[in-house]
Amino acid sequence: MTRSNGRILILASPSGGGKSTMKARLIELYPDLHFSVSATTRKPRPGETHGKEYFFLSDAKFDDAIEQGDFLEWETVYNGTRYGTLRSQVDHYLKKGYIILFDVDVLGALSIKEAYGEQALAIYLKPPSPEILRERLQKRGTESEDQIAERLARADMELSYIPKFDSVVVNNDLERAWEELKMVVETFLK
Repeated sequence: MTRSNGRILILASPSGGGKSTMKARLIELYPDLHFSVSATTRKPRPGETHGKEYFFLSDAKFDDAIEQGDFLEWETVYNGTRYGTLRSQVDHYLKKGYIILFDVDVLGALSIKEAYGEQALAIYLKPPSPEILRERLQKRGTESEDQIAERLARADMELSYIPKFDSVVVNNDLERAWEELKMVVETFLK
């Protein structure tokens, strides 16, 4: 069911798979894209701002939003941290005809795709190997070794969902992956 004239682009990958890099490039290429800001119960990292990178909610406020049916999708991801997409944000921008860009986890991506059907394009950014994914996570320097191990275990589970995506881009060489992603997006938006 089409809810408006807008379109949805969904980027999903395991942590360290390249979502943030590709998101930034897509926003630079398509300045009229509207990035969907997710809600989370995690604490802000240095430099993050409420309402820009995420809507940072307490556990109680997140619970209230769940009870009110405010989320299009939500999930508990790492260490009990929850993330979710506020339905009101998505519908507001779709009704105005925007192209909305999502940078979400795999299960969230599939929930959004299910809700919006052909109006949405779900793209999986696949790391070339678990070893390279581990290196990327370690280079970020934002997680402990235990957290990295948890993210790698989750990545194994997420790989099983690849067949449900509209497109898969292997992010082995950044420039090659970027060119492939651009072609997929341009085809969808035509």
